[in-house]
Amino acid sequence: MQLILREYNLKLKHTFTISRKSIDFQPCLIVEFQSEGFSGFGEATSNPYYKTTVPMMMQDLEKIRTVIGNTTDETPEEFWSKIHPYLKENMFALCALDMAYNDWYARKKGKKLYELWNYNIDKKPLTDYTIGIATIEEMVAKIKELPWPIYKIKLGTNEDIAIVKELRKHTNATFRIDANCGWGVEETINNAVELKKLGVEFLEQPMNADNWEGHKEVFKHSVLPIIADESCIIEQDVAKCHHHFHGVNVKLMKCGGLTPGRRMIEEAKKLGLKTMVGCMTESTVGISAIAHLLPQLDYVDMDGALLLAEDIATGITIDFGKISYSEINGTGVTLIKDI
Repeated sequence: MQLILREYNLKLKHTFTISRKSIDFQPCLIVEFQSEGFSGFGEATSNPYYKTTVPMMMQDLEKIRTVIGNTTDETPEEFWSKIHPYLKENMFALCALDMAYNDWYARKKGKKLYELWNYNIDKKPLTDYTIGIATIEEMVAKIKELPWPIYKIKLGTNEDIAIVKELRKHTNATFRIDANCGWGVEETINNAVELKKLGVEFLEQPMNADNWEGHKEVFKHSVLPIIADESCIIEQDVAKCHHHFHGVNVKLMKCGGLTPGRRMIEEAKKLGLKTMVGCMTESTVGISAIAHLLPQLDYVDMDGALLLAEDIATGITIDFGKISYSEINGTGVTLIKDI
């Protein structure tokens, strides 16, 4: 099995700002498996919050190139279990590898990934579109630029309620709020009251990830559902979120790929938690993989490739929030730009 690593620097359409950073370019790593006439693709991006860079991922993958090359016909679950001990300190690299293997395995079996998993795709949630922090005028302009049924609005400023009030004047779309750990307990509880009046569906990770007492207090008193993101990183975190959040946002890069992500979704469902999968700012490679999880989800945030000035792959397509699958097996990805 041949392993090919490609590094890209994805240019964004607009400067993208959340409560803790702003970016104009997003470095990413594309992993390709080639074996038996089939290729599979996976993706992971750099992320300062999780102390991950593309060179780090490439270095860690190079160290186990021989182990990867000796893979024969393991199931994706068996492959993940074999590789996890080598990459347990670098979940982003593990994600890209796991995603590529799932894609390759499904193509080899002559199936789309959701078919391999026996998922029924009759019902698929719409994806939101993210409006990053900017001036109110710029945020309004972004909404006008791309009319959408659901917007995820990044907050964590000194004028959060004013922002949402102004945005509401320009669209009847559903709003979701992501403060990226930018609020406190009372602020979250009070903001929820005002935001509910403005047509907000839920709040995502309003407070610091490790503020478990605060999360419990907000869980008891918030008039809006609270979805965990930074507080739900790996599989063991799902149970911790029970009675602290109303749902969990599973990020594939954080948990180590599709294989553990599916297990997290299953556990969340058993605990009565709402299920969501979110994306980073990434290409259609990673976004197409997320799409195959849609039948298991209540919500999805898979707009990462829509934020790019230029994509590097084709795969799933998105039209006014609705996802359509590629005719190609696996995740349906084809690279369109090489280096």
